[in-house]
Amino acid sequence: MFRCCCAGNNECSVWGAKRGTRPVPGAAVKSLLSQQRLSRRWERKMISESSSFIKGVVLGGVFCMLVTLLGHIKVGHGTKAHHHEHHHIQAPNKEDVLNLSEGERVELSKNINVYCIILVKPKDLGHWAAARETWSKHCDKAEFYSSEKVKVFDSVAVNTNDMWAMMRKAYKIAYERYKDEFSWFFLAYPTTFAIIENLKYFLLKKDPSQPFYIGHTVKSGDLEYVDGEGGIVLSIESLRRLSRVLEDPDKCPEQGGMIWKLAEDKQLAICLKYGGVFAENAEDSEGKDVFNTKSVGALIKEAMSTHPQQVVDGCCSDMAITFSGLAPNHMHVMMYGVYRLRPYGHSYSDALVFLPPPGSDND
Repeated sequence: MFRCCCAGNNECSVWGAKRGTRPVPGAAVKSLLSQQRLSRRWERKMISESSSFIKGVVLGGVFCMLVTLLGHIKVGHGTKAHHHEHHHIQAPNKEDVLNLSEGERVELSKNINVYCIILVKPKDLGHWAAARETWSKHCDKAEFYSSEKVKVFDSVAVNTNDMWAMMRKAYKIAYERYKDEFSWFFLAYPTTFAIIENLKYFLLKKDPSQPFYIGHTVKSGDLEYVDGEGGIVLSIESLRRLSRVLEDPDKCPEQGGMIWKLAEDKQLAICLKYGGVFAENAEDSEGKDVFNTKSVGALIKEAMSTHPQQVVDGCCSDMAITFSGLAPNHMHVMMYGVYRLRPYGHSYSDALVFLPPPGSDND
């Protein structure tokens, strides 16, 4: 038998069963303290391991985010993406067109047909109405693709508010309906003003059976894409390849990146690259851009500061195809300036005539 007794200093000692046995001071307390130290070590170990686990989860999440992001930004079609060299595409030289026979000119002008896709939302009704009454009438056929059905104007409702989803659905519908009818497909936003005759002239000697993807190109890292603000032109071959890639959600996901959402024009460039189609910058014969991502007023203002002695020449190409960022009333001003206003006594010796479709007499 053992018994515990406490001395005056409250220190407990354990006495042996036999009288005179030497006490072992504080043995029970030491045992308790030892257990407490072990418990604290265990807690510190658990906290350390929990901290490491949390760090691992965070780092893993960051890694997954980077993999997802890089997976969407990684572009190309096999090794072709690495070997592609960007070059600018120019409009035909006017002298070359003049050297064509009358029959060749007529044949060329008849064979170039453009289908126009204008992406709109109900909030764009003012721009929608202006585009409908002005430049879009000069397309061989123009249709407005709306995020939802509206009562005011006819449109193709794609039933989504996401711009990339709208764009891919519009391209898919356009290809399914018109792949045998049109050679060129021009996509624009409602704030864009386009001179379709200049677009046709630019495309005069381009082969639509080749994968053309044309507009105002911008570089973002390793990705080169056509800025949607200036309008996007696809040949029927490019649209055919795109429609095939659109069926592959790994290469061309419907919702884009989950973590970092890309703009629709960048997402389009990625999908087209998987089809071996690359962005090309469009210029006139003097090297000036013909697809503009700004309004005429903004370009003139820039030219006044950079080329004060040559504002008109420094501003824009005389064969410009698009201007962007226009208010609805400015579209009507552009329509008047482009198609109606003529200086008396000046004659124009254009070798080709591109007539708008019947019933589109608004010039």
